[in-house]
Amino acid sequence: MAGGKIRKEKPKASNRAPSNNYQGGISFHKSKGQHILKNPLLVDSIVQKAGIKSTDVILEIGPGTGNLTKKLLEAGKEVIAIELDSRMVLELQRRFQGTPYSNRLKVIQGDVLKTELPRFDICVANIPYQISSPLTFKLLFHQSSFRCAVIMYQREFAMRLVAQPGDNLYCRLSVNTQLYARVSHLLKVGKNNFRPPPKVDSSVVRIEPRRPQPTVNKKEWDGFLRVCFIRKNKTLGAIFKQKSVLSMLEKNYKTLQAVLASLQNNGEAAALNTTTTSMDLGDQSMGLEDDDEMDDDDEDMEMDEGQGGQASEFKEKVMNVLKEGDFEEKRSSKLSQQEFLYLLSLFNKSGIHFS
Repeated sequence: MAGGKIRKEKPKASNRAPSNNYQGGISFHKSKGQHILKNPLLVDSIVQKAGIKSTDVILEIGPGTGNLTKKLLEAGKEVIAIELDSRMVLELQRRFQGTPYSNRLKVIQGDVLKTELPRFDICVANIPYQISSPLTFKLLFHQSSFRCAVIMYQREFAMRLVAQPGDNLYCRLSVNTQLYARVSHLLKVGKNNFRPPPKVDSSVVRIEPRRPQPTVNKKEWDGFLRVCFIRKNKTLGAIFKQKSVLSMLEKNYKTLQAVLASLQNNGEAAALNTTTTSMDLGDQSMGLEDDDEMDDDDEDMEMDEGQGGQASEFKEKVMNVLKEGDFEEKRSSKLSQQEFLYLLSLFNKSGIHFS
């Protein structure tokens, strides 16, 4: 209308808000741990620190859209990539199809925790953080020897892996991992290096399996550490007085004694007794969660002295082991790996087992 104000139409708002959760038309799901490395300088740094040889077969877990995969193919002989998401598998195949790398890339679709691992020389991976613990031990217990694994973890998990006695984050995971491997922290990675960004920072860790592998029984060792780290800042004397701990240990002890007694007549008991550290008495270890400490009331947990002579006698047997090694007043948060191994050997020598 003449003399009137012209009304400017506002641009129509898009139905979809801008998102960083896409690459090449593929959406990433945080719930599945899909955080794709987007910083090429960081990718180069990871590959360089991995120390890849031109003859290496490289295992990559969770390759996503292939940003790290491309650099691994440039550095090594072959890349075997295990990917759960079928969309990512198709994207990897599309990205490298018709390139010089296509015949050096093998993609396996599946859950890495349920997949039999192939032979490889080195593992380099940006993994979904929710599989950090089971994947780490699947790699460490892999029958085919490999040189090392360079893996991106959630930062707190990474710092638990490398923690030393006395550190705040020193825990059962630290001791367990470092028994089977040399572990070192390589670099800290900010969350903005990923698309979509996770809620926490990350770290890259190098894991080198020890050769030869320690001869300790895995179930026995794990059951032992579960007990020691019930309350890592309490004294071992207080932990081993708890009713649930003594009950489990006494059950294992009686089971072993019954086996030895049944073999005594045919002369096999002596031989069996010398190899008890490799015995599997069944999965009787305490079913504690991965958290390092339990918040039980000490008074409720401690063995009642009036429950009978046998209970008191076995409790005294356990306490004597701790006193023999001068461990009664020590705390798991301060013990070295060698001290844990020594204490376990003292228990085993007394016929006390943790699995």
